Amino acid sequence: MDASIGTAPVPEPVSLSFPVDGMSCASCVGRVERALKALPGARDVAVNLATNRASLVLDGGAGPADAAAALADAGYPVPETESRIAVAGMSCASCVGRVERALAALPGVSGASVNLVTGQAAIRHPEGLVSTGDLVAAVAAAGYEARPLDDGPRIDPATRQQAEGRALRRDLAAAALLSAPVVVLDMGGHMGGHVLPGFHAGPAAALVQAALATLVLAWPGRRFFLRGVPGLLRGHPDMNALVALGAGAAYLYSLVSALTPGLLPAGAAHLYFEASVLIVTLILLGRNLEAGARGRTGQAIARLMDLAPKSARVIRDGAETEVPLAELRIGDVVRVRPGERVAADGAVVSGTSHVDESMVTGEPVPVRKGPGDHMVGGTLNGRGSLDLRVDAVGGATVLAQIAALVERAQGGKLPIQALVDRVTGRFVPAVIGIALATFLGWLILAPAPALGPALVNAVAVLIIACPCAMGLATPTAILVGTGRAAGRGILFRDGAALQRLRDVRVVALDKTGTLTEGRPRVTDLVVAAGFAEDEALALAAGLESRSEHPLAGAVVAAARARGLDRSEPERFEAVEGFGVSGRVAGRRVALGAPRYLDRLGIALDPDLAARAGELAVDGKSPIHLALDGRHAGLLAVADPVKPGAREAVAALKAQGLVVAMVTGDDARTAAGIAKNLGIDDVAAGILPGGKVETVKGLRAAHGPVAFVGDGINDAPALAEADVGLAIGTGTDIAVESADVVLMSGEPQALVEALALSRAVMANIRQNLFWAFAYNAALIPVAAGLLVPFGGPALSPVLAAGAMAFSSVFVLGNALRLRRAGGRAAPAAEASAPVPRPA
Repeated sequence: MDASIGTAPVPEPVSLSFPVDGMSCASCVGRVERALKALPGARDVAVNLATNRASLVLDGGAGPADAAAALADAGYPVPETESRIAVAGMSCASCVGRVERALAALPGVSGASVNLVTGQAAIRHPEGLVSTGDLVAAVAAAGYEARPLDDGPRIDPATRQQAEGRALRRDLAAAALLSAPVVVLDMGGHMGGHVLPGFHAGPAAALVQAALATLVLAWPGRRFFLRGVPGLLRGHPDMNALVALGAGAAYLYSLVSALTPGLLPAGAAHLYFEASVLIVTLILLGRNLEAGARGRTGQAIARLMDLAPKSARVIRDGAETEVPLAELRIGDVVRVRPGERVAADGAVVSGTSHVDESMVTGEPVPVRKGPGDHMVGGTLNGRGSLDLRVDAVGGATVLAQIAALVERAQGGKLPIQALVDRVTGRFVPAVIGIALATFLGWLILAPAPALGPALVNAVAVLIIACPCAMGLATPTAILVGTGRAAGRGILFRDGAALQRLRDVRVVALDKTGTLTEGRPRVTDLVVAAGFAEDEALALAAGLESRSEHPLAGAVVAAARARGLDRSEPERFEAVEGFGVSGRVAGRRVALGAPRYLDRLGIALDPDLAARAGELAVDGKSPIHLALDGRHAGLLAVADPVKPGAREAVAALKAQGLVVAMVTGDDARTAAGIAKNLGIDDVAAGILPGGKVETVKGLRAAHGPVAFVGDGINDAPALAEADVGLAIGTGTDIAVESADVVLMSGEPQALVEALALSRAVMANIRQNLFWAFAYNAALIPVAAGLLVPFGGPALSPVLAAGAMAFSSVFVLGNALRLRRAGGRAAPAAEASAPVPRPA
């Protein structure tokens, strides 16, 4: 009997990423995370305050609709969006009803509208929690055909931010306009007594203030009550609850004082309408400033995606046809005119030009492109015209993958954020407790009438302690830092790599393709007396044209670079481990090791032999050339060191880091290259499997390891290292195994990545220090603890302004990272050495 019969299928894990409404501080983040983690089968939960997004994996049990319901119950709903699909096969109104019911029955769908004439369905649902595939499948189950609409409207984050900004500006303007008369009336003799004598302190003035304050709290201030009061009632207060409590308490106390002062103790009937309205106005001002700053934090990726042109010129039937970018298909031939941006990823089939690839690699120097060369969509063409064959579209393009990588990194959470989450999760309830203690303390200990001062100080505590700055400290720095890194061609796969990279103590670099160019070439040509260089090289290249040895191609390329004509060999023989010999243009030619010439009975020229020894010490491989039975010359072949490699190694060492080179070369060649680069620690003769053990050994000796490589054989070491950095010009498998991708392949990019990592972590520490220090310092002042000692008190109005300033300060500090990095300084100017562990 089949054991699978009767067994329920195991649901596939579902990865979700969606926006969350209503988060305004770090305590909100903690509550959203707890609500999601409580779902059955939920794992990898991450919530980012800067982007207002959450992500998680549901591994059986709960579904996307359950996630939306859990967040709605917690007071943080997922914003709705509208998806559109095309429906075929409908013929009457009953068809429309059937499709609408099928769509509305999907978990999470809040409404569906189907148009029989246009054959389209519009579905409202929480963004990111109902897929187009689910919608299409539901229609198919109802007996109709459906497909996605490529041009369906989508509410993207930028659009949402713009709408939020407009709403905030509108509410701020209304609040300021309505608050101004309240402030004028409250100032009494300072202004109102002269402008409106006898009115500013009378019952009529109190009623006017009450009416205006009611409008402020009910209109522009309603957002705080709509979100704060439900959270307070559920026992999960957030920043909105603090503002609602503070402004609401001041308003209600003033309303009682204005309408029924007899209910209050004698001398306690004071008006605090100006505090309630200015709290709302100043916090809305802070929100406006935050919204503007948040919009700038993600500009790097927005600009990156805007680089892709909206249309492309496709060559079809010998004629150019302009089509939208979405209609491009793999295999299309696209023409790129001078000065235009490349429409898609592909290979050049005709034409030559220089292309600015700085948006991908961070390197400002244009790269020459010709037939066979690969092009990246969004890069800027120079003065030439190019035709390229498209080999990637949509999400498979380099530009889209870069954006996805950076978005993933920006949505991640650093280990340091766990501490912040634990603190802020208890912070708001603690603040409410402190405010209550402040109120009772003043009420009991202060001289009568104490009700007014007790209320004022309690409200000030509620307002000053809003933990917005704490919640923004880490995610905004990650957002700006990873965006800056992407603009420099450095891609962090996750935010945690930023923190781990700062902590490395040893940098291990693979040699080939990382420190060197990975393409052997002839570096030196030395001939004995009586022989001409060009003739010797042409004969050597003619013989090597038949050889399959890796170094043979370098000899042939050297002759081609000099424009030399080479003859095909008339006879060719290869002796493994020794060399090659034959007859070229009527001459006897032999190339190989000294032992090969000895085997052929050809005496070594002493001068050439000595020179060969010098070349070997420099890390080059000498090839001995014999012509007509005489030792005629030497060709030294080497994999050239990349420009800037020596400077990069020097900069790393100047920072106190241990720099090691890992290579499969023999010890003598490896030592020569390491000496040239200034590297002291060398692991030579390492097989691919041995690189992992090398990383483990370096970690045991020095501490956390960053490994830099580019080949398939580097993938295990990249995964084993504390931080793996892949050269973006390397193989796909190496790039996939790494935590950081250096798109340009330049060694200096490694130094820049380290500098950015340290700048981001320093920025986060600064943000957290000021956020925590700010609250720790000002809560006692707001509570009035300094008043008995002759110190100052902090009014709710000043508290609101200070609270708004703290968040703007943190955002402004994070925005400084947009200027971080840049080309690394010379070793002498590098930052202070990093202390090594004892």
